[in-house]
Amino acid sequence: MGAAKWIAGFLGWAAWGPIGGLIGYFLGKAVDNYIDMSRQLPPGDGENYTGSYTRRQGGNGQPGGYQRSSGTRGYTAQEQRNSFFVSLLVLSSAIIKADGRTHPKELDCVRNFFRTNFGEQAATEAMQILDRLNSQQVNIYQVGDQIASNMNYSQRLQLFHYLVQIATSDGEFAASEKSILEAIGTVIRLNKGDTDSVIAMFYKGDTSAYTVLEISPSATDDEVRAAYRRMAMKNHPDRVATLGPEVQKAAAEKFRQVHDAYETIKKQRGMK
Repeated sequence: MGAAKWIAGFLGWAAWGPIGGLIGYFLGKAVDNYIDMSRQLPPGDGENYTGSYTRRQGGNGQPGGYQRSSGTRGYTAQEQRNSFFVSLLVLSSAIIKADGRTHPKELDCVRNFFRTNFGEQAATEAMQILDRLNSQQVNIYQVGDQIASNMNYSQRLQLFHYLVQIATSDGEFAASEKSILEAIGTVIRLNKGDTDSVIAMFYKGDTSAYTVLEISPSATDDEVRAAYRRMAMKNHPDRVATLGPEVQKAAAEKFRQVHDAYETIKKQRGMK
């Protein structure tokens, strides 16, 4: 994987925010002449990935590509996928610096994410960009506003799940990290209940299982069951299918955490 798309994406972000980073990413990718469709799509003109894809013909000098039949704000699955990654890289910097130090395990968490999705070279390039980002002040309000305007709710919720995972990967959860995560949740326009739910998946307390399901310990058994059904639908992996199999796999982990919270409450109450 060539470095041009990552460098162009970084420069685009610096000038125009994460959406500019996305534009720069694709311009750089054209320079590299590398499109890793094999990781998401089998060869051929008509594809069946996690939805139906059709071949998009280029026009007015624009390149062709694969386009999902339905996507976020008209973006193709590949555009949604890379917008997600650019946003994750930018916001990761804010999380990593939140407690005033750069912990190796947090860096490893980001590196492993890019290695799994794009390969070793891409992980190296991503970490070089992250190192530059760590020397700057990330404006989470500007970045968050663009993310909220161009990414659907399920994708934002999954992005937030990754950020909490990064914050807790060093085995600690500082008050400063929790504070900035809550701020990010607000600026990317997540409901507070969802923000608290994801944080509770990693930050365990006496009532965290209830927080995960977005209910109080005083809820009735029927309310617990209804909350589980609602949260299972909200966090189902299929909701982020356009982001690729690895992100969908991570969403399955979030889905499992919802199920575990439900099982914990059932056990505590003796529910059947």
